[in-house]
Amino acid sequence: MSEAASLPAVQARIGDSEFDRDTAVTRRETGVYDIDLSAGWTIISAVNGGYLLAVLGRALADALPHADPFTISAHYLTASHPGPAVVRTDVVRSGRTLSTGTASLFQYDDAGREVERIRVLASYGDLDALPDDVRTTAVPPAIPPMDQCFGPEDGPAPVPGSSAITDRLMLKLDPATLGWALGAPSGKGEMRSWFGLADGRDADPLSLLLAVDALPPTAFELGLSGWVPTVELTVHVRSRPAPGPLRVSITTRNLAGGFLEEDAEVWDSADRLVAQSRQLARARLA
Repeated sequence: MSEAASLPAVQARIGDSEFDRDTAVTRRETGVYDIDLSAGWTIISAVNGGYLLAVLGRALADALPHADPFTISAHYLTASHPGPAVVRTDVVRSGRTLSTGTASLFQYDDAGREVERIRVLASYGDLDALPDDVRTTAVPPAIPPMDQCFGPEDGPAPVPGSSAITDRLMLKLDPATLGWALGAPSGKGEMRSWFGLADGRDADPLSLLLAVDALPPTAFELGLSGWVPTVELTVHVRSRPAPGPLRVSITTRNLAGGFLEEDAEVWDSADRLVAQSRQLARARLA
């Protein structure tokens, strides 16, 4: 695609990038992994949920006989913070085409007690072994060319506190979903953006787990502000993404009782739907 000319120069490769280093886990023993959660993926004071899902996804890729996440569902129990963490995995089933496992991430509180932050159930397989047959009514999102879109560097930080994650990402947001940044939210609950990693690393199945949760919340376009913590997030990885920029489209149709859903689609440079997700998040109405 011509948009590739607007991407950062390729400085990092899959397996040798900031994302890879910051999601790398060290196997302590079978099923137990250590990691130091990086402050570079924080928003406000908490670690981004998509980054955390990629950390757990990487641990499961080591623990299971298959390497690629097909479906992964996470419940976010308590907010994670930069610093040491432990991931514990368990193999539930190993099959010929799919294997299933669980993973939990733990940190210690100020009293030295272990606290579970996230619990995940996932099935893994081999994306390269899938048939090429595609029958779909889905179409890629209509996003203007990158040079007509805007990134975090073009305006003030959307929320107070840390926005370190924006320095790790290449985001170019559709102006039609940026009313909130101008004090005039559309009320439509939509967010669309070109997406990549700032160091030029191409996308892979694990970075798709980050992509679905890296855009500003759709709640901003509904006229809300502040942190929108994820309660539950399920991601379906449909295909290994082609090199080049991704397009991410997120919509919310229903905010009720202080909770909203976000449905995300991720499309690659070959116009393939490579990931889908749904999450339930808490909206702060006051």
